[in-house]
Amino acid sequence: MSDFDAIVIGSGISGGWAAKELTEKGLKVLMLDRGRMVEHRKDYPTEGKGPWELAYRGNLPPAEVERDYSNAKWGGAGSTDRTHFFNNDRLNPYDYEASKPFRWVRPDQVGGKSLIWGRVSLRWSQLSFDANKVDGHGSPWPIGYDDIAPWYSYVESFAGIAGARDGLPQLPDGEFQPPHPMNAGELWVKARLEAAMPGRHLINTRVANMTQDKPEQGRFRCQERNQCARGCSFGAYFSTQSSTLPAARKTNNLTLLSDHLVTGLDYDRRHKRVTGVRTIDTNTQEARVYTSRIVFLCASAMSSVHILLNSRAEGGDRSVFDSSGLLGKYIMDHSMRTTVYGVIPDPALDGLATYGRRPTGVYIPRFRNLDGQDADADFVRGYGFQGEGGRRNAEPAGFGKAMKEGLRNHGPWQIGFNAFAECLPYKDNVLTLSSKTDRFGMPLLVFDVTFRDNEARMMNDAQRQGEAMLKAAGLVNVGSHQDEHVPGDAIHEMGGACMGADPRASVVNKWNQAHDAPNLFVTDGACMASTNCVNPSLTYMALTARAADRAVKLVKTNAL
Repeated sequence: MSDFDAIVIGSGISGGWAAKELTEKGLKVLMLDRGRMVEHRKDYPTEGKGPWELAYRGNLPPAEVERDYSNAKWGGAGSTDRTHFFNNDRLNPYDYEASKPFRWVRPDQVGGKSLIWGRVSLRWSQLSFDANKVDGHGSPWPIGYDDIAPWYSYVESFAGIAGARDGLPQLPDGEFQPPHPMNAGELWVKARLEAAMPGRHLINTRVANMTQDKPEQGRFRCQERNQCARGCSFGAYFSTQSSTLPAARKTNNLTLLSDHLVTGLDYDRRHKRVTGVRTIDTNTQEARVYTSRIVFLCASAMSSVHILLNSRAEGGDRSVFDSSGLLGKYIMDHSMRTTVYGVIPDPALDGLATYGRRPTGVYIPRFRNLDGQDADADFVRGYGFQGEGGRRNAEPAGFGKAMKEGLRNHGPWQIGFNAFAECLPYKDNVLTLSSKTDRFGMPLLVFDVTFRDNEARMMNDAQRQGEAMLKAAGLVNVGSHQDEHVPGDAIHEMGGACMGADPRASVVNKWNQAHDAPNLFVTDGACMASTNCVNPSLTYMALTARAADRAVKLVKTNAL
């Protein structure tokens, strides 16, 4: 007899949703996470503190950053208001020497990246589900927008997404609370850009920062502090701690074990079933196997692939879940680090300033290659721009009263954008296991992942188009730059256990079930067959809720 009806590995955005859905549908669930426990409200030690109250005035010493957070710094770990939420890259490394550059930003607590994510919540459209089939890159998606649309609505309604209904086919509308309002500078740019360049839209960024209370969940609207990465006692943004974990606990069907590293899955080859989840208590080093009827693997994309790769038969050198030969392949991330900016030259705005610290900005949805291939585009697929407008305080001069008075002044209104571009699925962008092991005896990961010409051409096009848009809108001092584009940098890593209809060309099916073990569901970024150019977390939520609904139906009919 199994220990539990279901085991959920990971407690981030996908794992939290899996636990909520499975427990609410009556299953006894064990949730496992390698990180330490963080309780909502209680364990947000830097929430609300001023810079003078933070260690090192908010900035971790550079030598310590490079020693312990060489990858995590790209997610903000060098800021001491949030360092405690990130993985120590010295204690928990991957094989740096054997890998190509990859900025693998990892959390280190229950709740995962749901505590530190950027909260941008965008739906996919049919355009992106069709992309692999249309241009021949990667494995075709076995689902389309209509399959997932009801689940988008389901998770949006619970999570609380603020946004406007913009009526754009490439970015479907959802179930929204009112958006966080644009400021005067952004409205100025919006009006002029959309008039000068029809087909280019500047919209409110859709974010999981609520503008209305959800008292039934014990959550309350955003207080405009922009300290989200420290944890939010108001529950104003969606996280495991504020939302899905309380819902799962309320059922009395959840057992949660923190500090439990999952090293692999036991497998019955004859019956094609996962039979156990192998764990190590990271404090005591005790090893144990837990059993269940079904398993949801939600450890985050690269960690989930890591667990699958290390699930090998005794004496074997290949994963039991790799009959297709594609496990660990098609690793993807969004390309970014292309920035455009300009100054708004309207004296009528000089008397206006912004108040509060809104935790979001504005968005320019994809506008390239929407209706087939644009004649002047030397790349396939597309990109979007995330940005923000505002005024900075003027640089004060002197000391004392003069300096204080100077701080009351403002500089010019400005706006800036960063491009996020789709990465094509390349079969030879791969994860493999190293011969080296970590402190728990688990093989380290090796990253062999690079961006290619198509991503570079998109970034060049984004730089040109971005400058052209700002100039057409009437901005001055328009400029741009590109920094080094490194996979992992967007913290949107995907792939490695891609979804598909053909077991010979994919790892999981349209319900997120492993082809080699129907009682195993992989619902985090590992299952993605392509990246689109939008932030992926909302899609993980919808896929997880959809898969959980399917899993429970199969369990209750004894089909699993």
